[in-house]
Amino acid sequence: MPWYLIVILIILGVVILSVIFWHLLARYFFNKTILRKENQITIEEADKMMGTHWGQFTELMSERKKWFDAQSFETVSIQSDDGLKLVGHYLESDPSSKKIVIAFHGYSSKGMSDHCATANLYYRLGINTLIVDERAHGESEGKYVGFGVLDRYDALKWIEYVINRFGSDCTIILHGISMGGATVLMTAGLNPPKNVKAIIADCAFTSAYDVFSHVLKTWYHIPSGPILKITEKMGRKEAGYGYKDCSTLDAVAKTDIPILFIHGGKDTFVPTWMSRENYKACASPKELVIVENAAHGESFFMDNAKCEKAISDFIGKYC
Repeated sequence: MPWYLIVILIILGVVILSVIFWHLLARYFFNKTILRKENQITIEEADKMMGTHWGQFTELMSERKKWFDAQSFETVSIQSDDGLKLVGHYLESDPSSKKIVIAFHGYSSKGMSDHCATANLYYRLGINTLIVDERAHGESEGKYVGFGVLDRYDALKWIEYVINRFGSDCTIILHGISMGGATVLMTAGLNPPKNVKAIIADCAFTSAYDVFSHVLKTWYHIPSGPILKITEKMGRKEAGYGYKDCSTLDAVAKTDIPILFIHGGKDTFVPTWMSRENYKACASPKELVIVENAAHGESFFMDNAKCEKAISDFIGKYC
């Protein structure tokens, strides 16, 4: 066999193996990230994955969890536009109050885990709270995680539910943490009903693509381009959305809903610059709170007094 044919065969073999390698790696990433996880990640797993140190907040977390577990919740449900049963838990603080917070949790968690502390704040403020499980999490149905892109439409359904239940004169506040934070910001771009008077977004990412790219580069130390290009096609075909289909930057640039941005200054999982960019792009009344020593999702616990005051003042101002 001529030498040049051997070279061509070698090059062709390398190309084929490279394509197979990247597709296998992309499938692994897609399954690990987008497919529903049956078990919520533990605190230890969260610390390892997100660079957090939740053990330092044991006292406050235990105090709020004890209070939370003693409350009486009403389980409610709605149906998503694509036929999924979505579940939430309603906590009434004041029967006469027309103010309701709809709370959205972070990735691989559930509402009743992420909002023990925030529900306590709203309860003390006399504001009722609806804590929802996003699709493919907790008690809600779904095979694929929506990363805000799909969840923003579910948020509209929850808003509709609240208005139908509590009346057209009710006041709605959206509060989200991490993926939930991105969800509420993306929802702002859908022109929700005027009942939504304020949004609190804690450590929200700017888009699924941005956060995936960041994690692949900083945590896995591999080029993000090839994997994301392939998994983007998988996402469109299997989950029904692409990672660039919605950006919080675009959403907040066209909303008039006041937004409070909160982020930890030492967040390496969803980097702080994402909230700074969201804040800069926001066209509505806005505030930005950075808790300098907090890692991902830790702000509310790292400086509880600062965050509670910021939230209370913001709601008092706009609601």
